[in-house]
Amino acid sequence: MRKQRLSRRDFIRSSSLAAAGTLMGGRVRAEDDSIRAVIQRAGNADSDQVRLDYLKELRKRPGLDASLREDLVRLIKQIERWLGEKRLDYFGRGVSRKKDFDFNISENSAVYPLTWLYRGRMVIWYTMESGGVWSIPERRREFFAVARGFFEKYAGAFPENKIARMYLGRPTGPYKRYETVPGAPEWAVYQREGLERLADIIEWWIDNRMQQDGQYGGGWGDDCEMWRWWVPVLIGFDSPKITQAQARFSKALMNQEHMQKGYTTRMSDVEHTAEDSADAVTPMMHVDPDNALWREYALRPVEFMEKLWTGRNQRGFLQFKSTYFTADRIETNPQRACDTVYHPRVVQPALLYWQRTGDERLTRLFAAWMDTWVDAAARTERGKPAGIIPTAIHWPDGKIGGLGDNWWDPRNHGEYTLYLYPSAMDLMTHTLLLTCHMTGKAKYLAPIRSMAGIRLKYLNSRPQTQPDPGTEAWCASRLGGLSSVITKYRFLTGNTEFDDFLGKEMSPYMRFRLHGDRGPLVSAVRQNAEALRINFEGYTSEVRYTDRVLRFPSLFSGGDRLAEPAGTIHTPNPSLLYSMATGDPGAAGYFPLNAVRWLTPPRDIAVLVTESTSTQFAAELFNFDAKQRPMSAEFYLLDPGKYTLTVTTIGGQEKTLAQTSEFSVEDRRTRISFKLPPRKLCALKIRPARIG
Repeated sequence: MRKQRLSRRDFIRSSSLAAAGTLMGGRVRAEDDSIRAVIQRAGNADSDQVRLDYLKELRKRPGLDASLREDLVRLIKQIERWLGEKRLDYFGRGVSRKKDFDFNISENSAVYPLTWLYRGRMVIWYTMESGGVWSIPERRREFFAVARGFFEKYAGAFPENKIARMYLGRPTGPYKRYETVPGAPEWAVYQREGLERLADIIEWWIDNRMQQDGQYGGGWGDDCEMWRWWVPVLIGFDSPKITQAQARFSKALMNQEHMQKGYTTRMSDVEHTAEDSADAVTPMMHVDPDNALWREYALRPVEFMEKLWTGRNQRGFLQFKSTYFTADRIETNPQRACDTVYHPRVVQPALLYWQRTGDERLTRLFAAWMDTWVDAAARTERGKPAGIIPTAIHWPDGKIGGLGDNWWDPRNHGEYTLYLYPSAMDLMTHTLLLTCHMTGKAKYLAPIRSMAGIRLKYLNSRPQTQPDPGTEAWCASRLGGLSSVITKYRFLTGNTEFDDFLGKEMSPYMRFRLHGDRGPLVSAVRQNAEALRINFEGYTSEVRYTDRVLRFPSLFSGGDRLAEPAGTIHTPNPSLLYSMATGDPGAAGYFPLNAVRWLTPPRDIAVLVTESTSTQFAAELFNFDAKQRPMSAEFYLLDPGKYTLTVTTIGGQEKTLAQTSEFSVEDRRTRISFKLPPRKLCALKIRPARIG
């Protein structure tokens, strides 16, 4: 890993430290170089490396008390681990047991207060990572209290340290500002800032955390998830550095010993066994779709699904036999014998391949599997409301839920909250919608339709008291993520049957596309820019779990907070940037509807897709550069045929045609080149070419 850059203040401190070392070598001892003063400077340093340098220099002092020297050795070792350990989360096991990490330094030691910062960091990052802590309010509050105590004591002892203050709700930054460009619309200003700051974070990880073997420090199983928040720049644009980093990581992961069969040979539950392949292969199918290697990897789990993992249950439906399986074996423990809403992750790349090709083999397989879930949603056994998709179906009897006492809590995994209703419901609903789209059969829409009705009923008349678990109202209260799949259905079909539902729960981008309302969209993209404008360290050098990179703001929201922030700390919204840039109204993971990829870096540009159908496309673009920008784009949703592309500059009431060209679409990926004039709002439109 490369050394991190020092702030200007820490650079000055580091230079002063070197000078102080020279003076000490000459036995010149100024009062300011007392032990207490050096420790104070070390504690106030924002950089861990500068702090380490101070302590190493202090350790060299002749005549130092033996016990203090031993404590310095221990502390230096731990700071070196914090900076250079291959696994960023090396402390997790100890913190999980004790809510603390033992530095083996006496409370009476002069350097003991320096441990508070590291112990607070360890406790709070473990809290954000552990579902068994974060998802249970009582436990979360306990861990918050411990971490808060460490940060408050450290900030009291070393008031100049901005990192401790950041954890107490006092933001750092911004470290970069953007030139005001006349004529740039408000949405473009904020989107450009959001895209660039997100790219800065991604590139920091590539430059500072990527190891020789391709990992980022969280282990393959967590590192592979990082692409999910890279999506706006990875799939929406073309940054060679970021694309190459993803390719390097994906290839390295699939070349690991446990992945030689195309799926992991390490036994665990499906949420975790599926990650290594799904999160390595899926992004590469977006950025390198012609590479036969990724298609081969995408289809490998299909073979296991056909020959090993699934079978016909006692009701005659095709289902997975277990929540636990690998490339060569299945866990047969009846407690774990469940198909779940997480199982679409196993075949995520294959679902994307099916969407693009219409492969008949996949149609037969996935349709038969979704028949099982349509049937389960309609049933009412064990008290499950009709029309609600359960989170699990037991094997081999095909009953609703697992062996837990309640249908909504299958107890098929040690961390039971993972499969507790609604679990990963969006994976299943998107797979059902895709199956409906690919087969043309409305029965696969039935569970989505019924749950939308149940959710709308709840929104129109919320209960006065908390609904009992397992009831229809209780289920409805937990279906807040349903709008994404409903939105995709609306875009695909133009059908207005769910518009009442969308009127209650609609994303800002969807509201803009349906009603032309820019207000909520501008507000949302502004909040995203504000989120990424501050606390850069909270998304980079402070992160200890690579599947929680953008989670830092969650410490300051909701009823339980680590600290009361000085001002509102928003959460980044990569999905909004992705939707604006590609036209996909929902997420990229399952049944993506991205209409375009802009083959240009995600800097000095803003894009807002305003129309994306099978016959038409439109977007507004703004080039912040002072020069003309040659660029290309790939379009994915247009039907075969001849089209006309126009680029028009918009200035007040005037519109000037800047470019026009005709092109043909022969398959699902068509590349077009054009030029963007500098610092003018442009409208790009694609329409069917006039014949004759």
